Amino acid sequence: MQDRTHLVDEITGHRRMRRNRKADWTRRLVQENRLTVDDLIWPIFIVPGSGIVDPIPAMPGVNRMSIDKAVEAAREAAGLGIPALATFPNIEMELRDETGSNSLEANNLINQATAAIKKAVPNIGVITDVALDPFTSHGHDGILRGGEIVNDETVDQVARAAVMQADAGADIIAPSEMMDGRIGAIRMALDAAGHQNVGIMSYATKFASAFYGPYREAISTGGLLKGDKKTYYLDPANGTEAVRDAALDVEEGADMLMVKPGLPYLDICWRIKEAFGLPTFAYQVSGEYTQIKAAAMNGWIDGERAMLETLLSFKRAGCDGILTYFAVEVARILAKR
Repeated sequence: MQDRTHLVDEITGHRRMRRNRKADWTRRLVQENRLTVDDLIWPIFIVPGSGIVDPIPAMPGVNRMSIDKAVEAAREAAGLGIPALATFPNIEMELRDETGSNSLEANNLINQATAAIKKAVPNIGVITDVALDPFTSHGHDGILRGGEIVNDETVDQVARAAVMQADAGADIIAPSEMMDGRIGAIRMALDAAGHQNVGIMSYATKFASAFYGPYREAISTGGLLKGDKKTYYLDPANGTEAVRDAALDVEEGADMLMVKPGLPYLDICWRIKEAFGLPTFAYQVSGEYTQIKAAAMNGWIDGERAMLETLLSFKRAGCDGILTYFAVEVARILAKR
């Protein structure tokens, strides 16, 4: 028999990586990571009123919704198999003040939305944030006193707000304000109020990023913000500090960990998953979403492929799920496969 060995066989030691890529069926057979509808959490924006679906210019395809429309959206999400929603309020400007006091109103917008969604669609999870930025007149995540975001007073307030959100039916509290000690304080407050079954998804590593701009338009805080958030958000240059921050949240009782933003911090996703083994999530933030949407609208990239590729990258980096504004769009695509 004629020896058909090629120089390439000798160079590679007869190991050809392309053998497993030769056909669709082999590629599917050896695929290491898969994106499914079970990986998706859909962030939505709530506004006062009824019958409102208000497009957000900086986030094509994303709307602010009144509670009745949010309930309809929740039904659609549940029908597609999306496990959970993350809700964010855009309250009236006259209700915002220096301390974000409306966060402590039991019947505020975010709590009304939670109660309505859980009543109408009890089988979908509701994740709520207790950061104060939607409630403050200055756009910061905590209480501003003398030019400083005060840590301990903010922690006291977000712990109280967390209990009210749990009372309204929130399944998971996701504190994003990055105050020291807030996870432990919220856990203690929830347990004392009898909410032992309410989980905490910690924004364990929230970076002082340039990618939040469209979100701030969505909740109308961009024009309010005085200064920046670098005294409490993480420096984008610091990976080890991010892991230390996450470690403290684990010690204080976090059930799940989140990395925000997502794509620029895939290394942090991997390090946190490897270090702690807790369920780990990435938040594909508004700026990440908008970049893909804008480039696709201009015909510069294949938007669907880019969307799915970036979401799959989170799975490859060790994430158990992704908060993404693409959730419904992706769920519809996956349902057809």
